[in-house]
Amino acid sequence: MAGRAHFSIQRNGTLLLSSSSFFHNSINFGLTHLKNPNFFRPKGLSYSSRGALYCSCSASNGLEKQLSSDPFVLTTPLYYVNAPPHMGSAYTTIAADAIARFQRLLGKKVIFITGTDEHGEKIATAAAASGSSPSEHCDVVSQAYKELWKDLDIAYDKFIRTTESKHEAIVKEFYAKVLASGDIYRADYEGLYCVNCEEYKDEKELLDNNCCPMHLKPCVSRKEDNYFFALSKYQKRLEDTLQQNPGFVQPSYRLHEVQGWIKGGLRDFSISRAAVDWGITVPNDTDQTIYVWFDALLGYISALSEDKEHSDLQSAISSGWPASLHLIGKDILRFHAVYWPAMLMSAGLDLPKMVFGHGFLTKDGMKMGKSLGNTIDPKSLVDRFDSDAVRYFFLREVELGNDGDYSEERFINIVNANLANTIGNLLNRTLGLLKKNCNSTLPVDSAVAAEGNTFKDSAEDLVAKARTEYENLAISSACEAVLEIGNAGNLYINERAPWSLLKQGGDAFEAATKDLVIVLEAMRIIAVALSPITPSLCLRVYEQLGYTEEQFNAATWNETKWGGLKSGHVMAQPRPVFARIEVQKEEEDVAQVVKKVSKKKAKIPQVQTVAEA
Repeated sequence: MAGRAHFSIQRNGTLLLSSSSFFHNSINFGLTHLKNPNFFRPKGLSYSSRGALYCSCSASNGLEKQLSSDPFVLTTPLYYVNAPPHMGSAYTTIAADAIARFQRLLGKKVIFITGTDEHGEKIATAAAASGSSPSEHCDVVSQAYKELWKDLDIAYDKFIRTTESKHEAIVKEFYAKVLASGDIYRADYEGLYCVNCEEYKDEKELLDNNCCPMHLKPCVSRKEDNYFFALSKYQKRLEDTLQQNPGFVQPSYRLHEVQGWIKGGLRDFSISRAAVDWGITVPNDTDQTIYVWFDALLGYISALSEDKEHSDLQSAISSGWPASLHLIGKDILRFHAVYWPAMLMSAGLDLPKMVFGHGFLTKDGMKMGKSLGNTIDPKSLVDRFDSDAVRYFFLREVELGNDGDYSEERFINIVNANLANTIGNLLNRTLGLLKKNCNSTLPVDSAVAAEGNTFKDSAEDLVAKARTEYENLAISSACEAVLEIGNAGNLYINERAPWSLLKQGGDAFEAATKDLVIVLEAMRIIAVALSPITPSLCLRVYEQLGYTEEQFNAATWNETKWGGLKSGHVMAQPRPVFARIEVQKEEEDVAQVVKKVSKKKAKIPQVQTVAEA
């Protein structure tokens, strides 16, 4: 929905209010205090209160250092419920969840917001096609999102639906503030409208036959009498904001794209629809409903409201706004990096600290689409491979910000190599040796075992690198750094061959047991450092190391420091933490069944032929 609006406007010569003054409030990029949120807890996971730590976020990505009392507020888009969840929305939410979990490890008070956008023409059309009311349709699809987020171990704090009464109240109050600023006026407009984008398009951006470049469907000519927001009034302020705060839009190439849009000239855009009944009514005109984007963007603020019955804009703002991060797909960058900031300026509210636009997903090198029959159903993917595998592949293989590709072969190879082998196999064989030779009990502190050992230094360097990458939203690189600890552990144990030293007894036996402790300490660190990516797997690793689920949930980034394992600590009985994906065997089993069925079918006609003869 990132196309530029094109209007043919005849102003009626009067503004709804005579005031046309600009708001000159300075933009405050700080955060405000928030109470501890109640986290959503999927699959029985719980999060304990963690002591506040100092967040040394890199200024290079725009997430400036924050006071320990400030909350870290991040959002996904509010997903449009015209269709069930798809892999694109799942990817955004997985990435946001990893960022939220990392911030919690730092001791930050996190408010992770997601939800569903439930108004507009497409919703009404989809509901009619399924034979249900818009409200019933929204209930079903919104619940599908919640169920998928549970399957994917998404630990969100707030789930907002734009059909909630508290959201409608805040949208109307925000509309009134923008109206009072003199930034809303009524006018006729005519242009080419994409129903799927719910947006008017500039002719120069359309394909042949006036097709939308995003949805590849012809735009239709429309003329309506609507209300407009004076976006053009904020062109200079937007230019100055991006110039003074280049970290506002990330990655940097997205910033350049946004600057190009603004430099090309901003046009006022329609914020109401006369022909759409399924929406929030315009406060001063019951014949029109508020444009879906002017409605949905306010969900980032209404989600903060604690009072469902008597919500107001100021109480929501004081509960955590401005957001630290809007994580979105690049297709809706214009709405978040141009329209939304201007709307906030008009209402006299602070801007979010950062808008980060990630890329698209493809499958086997091709753009996904229903017509091509190559879409990825995230629910099916999780049911088949489990949440850790899905989360790990997309976060490890797709660099946040760039486009990424999915192929099943690469998915299986990566997951088996990194999770089953590098982590699972290393942990299992090390615990097996400890059980056989030390009755699963650590003979020495990990700090003592690693004295004078360069492996410890390498692990500490990789932990520091992983933290820096997480802070810079380079999640893929953070994954890589943590997995390097596992790779180093495998190399170390293969070179040291403790299974041979243990048989020799004496000093060799003692050296070998120290090697086992060193590798297990590395596994403990991995379980904490990789937990934002694969929370369920890391919990199983932690439990294998003799810790409880409560201890895992209480862990902070401080637990990545070397020296956690102590002499006398008892490990659990060795059990695999991640099973290899054996697709070939599954295919062979299916082939055998098909073969048997085919043989049976082949025999039946022969019997019938004899009987007939």
